[in-house]
Amino acid sequence: MIRILHSVSNMDRAGIETMLMNYYRYMDKSKVQFDFLCNKKKPGAYDDEIKSMGGRIYHTPGLNPAKYPVYLKYMRELFQEHPEYKIVEAHNGALGVYALHAAKVSKIPVRIFHAHGASITKDWKLPIKLVCKACLPTNMTHHFSCGVEAAKCYFGQKVVDENDYVLIPNAIDVERFIYNPEIRNKIRKENNLENKHVVGHVGRFMAQKNHTFLMDVFAEVLKIDSQAHLVLLGDGELMDEIKRKATDLGISEHVTFVGNVGNANEWYQAFDCFVLPSIWEGLPVVGVEAQAADLPCVFSSAITREIGLSQHAKFVPLTEPVSVWAKTLCDALQQNERNDNTKLITEHHYNIAFEAKKLQERYLQLAGEVK
Repeated sequence: MIRILHSVSNMDRAGIETMLMNYYRYMDKSKVQFDFLCNKKKPGAYDDEIKSMGGRIYHTPGLNPAKYPVYLKYMRELFQEHPEYKIVEAHNGALGVYALHAAKVSKIPVRIFHAHGASITKDWKLPIKLVCKACLPTNMTHHFSCGVEAAKCYFGQKVVDENDYVLIPNAIDVERFIYNPEIRNKIRKENNLENKHVVGHVGRFMAQKNHTFLMDVFAEVLKIDSQAHLVLLGDGELMDEIKRKATDLGISEHVTFVGNVGNANEWYQAFDCFVLPSIWEGLPVVGVEAQAADLPCVFSSAITREIGLSQHAKFVPLTEPVSVWAKTLCDALQQNERNDNTKLITEHHYNIAFEAKKLQERYLQLAGEVK
């Protein structure tokens, strides 16, 4: 049995972490085990499940550039205590170079950088991220990516042209998301959403997800459709700010903040359409989930077109006025027929039941256990 050490922020419910758990659950634990290198001290929502499946969770001193020697010392000691690690996979964006460099120094043979984003957030950390990104090529041995655009962002056009990367789809447990009218009725009744036209969104409250813009759009939607209701799943540092904005716009009674929940799959059933106005994404898992539930989806055109699996997926530029976004959402709310999308999701290689077997085989090959 081999153990893969995944470098992450922490194992909370978010896109990358949910993708990892989807694959982890389907691994044959007698052959491949996942362990997690968390760079935040905060416990994660998936911690108990990870431990129940035999996974380990480590907490590093964090990714502070000024304290890299402390991080490196921690990692050296970790690898000395656990010589079983032959594969390290980093999911931290450009900052993933921390884990990969530490693994290189400790002579870990397989060092995978897994690209998840098609852009790098332009915040105060940007100069640090750009330096880290420039250091990635000499510290990684293998390129993984959720999609073509993410591969271009982190590996460059040459790597993409030469197909020198492995595409790891953000696959999901399709059966959990297939449209179920009974679950739909249950969730809507429990949350006073009966007779409402529900616009759904799933995402962490952070600048990338563009909730401020979404509030402006939804205020415009209400001018067209007084029965519309916005449901937001997720939490994050900007949640209170967005709640205040909803109050300032006078729409708070038409917006439900659900928070982080373990039954997002059931909430998709209660939605009538799905919206993701992100400033950037790699290939968002939530977009796959929404289309598995056969929801009409409205994505920002900043998101890769690779996510457009269904004919009901629309892309709108963020430069368009809120009135255009509102009209697109109102049109989506009128598409009432929903079907079983298992075939669609499977054909596009997002069915975890099939994709996990491929990834498991790849890990075994990388570890040299399969010739």
